[in-house]
Amino acid sequence: MKTYSTPSSDSTLISISTSGFSDTALLFVHGWLGNKHWWDKQVEAFKSDYLVATMDLAGHGDSGKSRKDYTSKLYADDIVAVAKSLPAKEVILVGHSMSGAYALEAGPHIKNLKAIVVIDTLKDLDLSFSPEQIDSILNLYSGDFGVCVEKVLPDYLFVETTPPAVKEKIKSEFLSQSDFARPAIEALYFMDMKKFARAVDVPLRAINSDNSPTNIENNRKYLKDYNYKVIKRTGHYPMLEDPEAFNSALKETLIELG
Repeated sequence: MKTYSTPSSDSTLISISTSGFSDTALLFVHGWLGNKHWWDKQVEAFKSDYLVATMDLAGHGDSGKSRKDYTSKLYADDIVAVAKSLPAKEVILVGHSMSGAYALEAGPHIKNLKAIVVIDTLKDLDLSFSPEQIDSILNLYSGDFGVCVEKVLPDYLFVETTPPAVKEKIKSEFLSQSDFARPAIEALYFMDMKKFARAVDVPLRAINSDNSPTNIENNRKYLKDYNYKVIKRTGHYPMLEDPEAFNSALKETLIELG
């Protein structure tokens, strides 16, 4: 494994780890308050066939934490900078949760992009929140975040079959970043997802859990080439909760993409 850093558009250093050798790179991007180690089981599964890259978005993991304003454009710039640093002829972005949205924004700026795979996100592009709903959500993140992590978020992030170790891992990592919780995600709620979706000119595939439905008809109104797979009995973190099923679904997706 090789680990190095590359500067984003605002000079924030973005940490990257790579394994394997191939003309095709799989670039895995974690979600909210995550880090590149969320993909450890995927690195092991795919490094024999691909150049596998994992990254920490600015403010997360081992990347720089001096950024003042965590905008969607800057997150997208983080992804673009990493993609450009990879010694590969083509790149497939794999973005979990909020990073699925940032992958949409980054996509048109990566010349050798072959496809985007989003994980348990963008399930219905017609879904929207009112300003009042957004305020309510963000206030949860900037209030007593400990109560939010213990009492509120589990209903949305986990299911009955989520392994206890995964629950504890996520809760622990979230609680260690309480002050960063709102700044890290606020920009997501103000993105024009439909605009970015319309601009995507490569295939987009989703691997979703079954904890909420996917609206394929709505998504195909904005995405030129969209389809999805479902992993049953998982919550918001299928790559952590059932890595064997997730890796199988991702392998099938990659084969379908050619």
